[in-house]
Amino acid sequence: MKNSPEDIEMLARAILTEARDESEQIKAEAAEKAEAVRKRAQEQAETERKMILDRANQDAERLRSQSVATAQLKVRSMKLEDREKLLDGVFEEVKKQLDVVKNRPDYDAIAALLLREALTQLRVKKAEVKADESTQKALRKGALDEISKELKGEFSLAGTLDEGTGIVVDAAGGKIHYDNTLETRLSRLQNTLRSSVYKVLMGEKV
Repeated sequence: MKNSPEDIEMLARAILTEARDESEQIKAEAAEKAEAVRKRAQEQAETERKMILDRANQDAERLRSQSVATAQLKVRSMKLEDREKLLDGVFEEVKKQLDVVKNRPDYDAIAALLLREALTQLRVKKAEVKADESTQKALRKGALDEISKELKGEFSLAGTLDEGTGIVVDAAGGKIHYDNTLETRLSRLQNTLRSSVYKVLMGEKV
């Protein structure tokens, strides 16, 4: 059977039409797939962008918190440092003025109190007492003998202090020692008094 030119042309058209339809379908499917890929990529990019922004916000908040905490700590540290300098200055000034205590009318009683306290702390029956000249003078007025009788011990003056106001007691050949000068007493009390002194300086009630 022979095909006429018309049949051949019609067959060619049918093939071309089918090829076009198939091509269009392939293009449509490709476009659909491309759109799906684009959407997935966009969604993923949006998710990653959100994650990055959230992380950046978290890091920024953490850094802000750290900065605030560091600044607050620095302020507190500076305040504490200023407070300690102020208190050190006050105690140093008080220490310089301790010498005038010897001029008080009741210093004889103060000297006796310093000696009695030192000997009571040591709990010895024999000791040598060093004191500044004013304190020695006060003790020689009878306090030394009176305390010796009171504590039933043998206590004697043994020289003048090189520095300080008050009493230094040595016993057992110098193995036992008790410094009860006003300067040392101030040093012993300093840590206890710091808070109260600062409140006074700040105008607060103690």
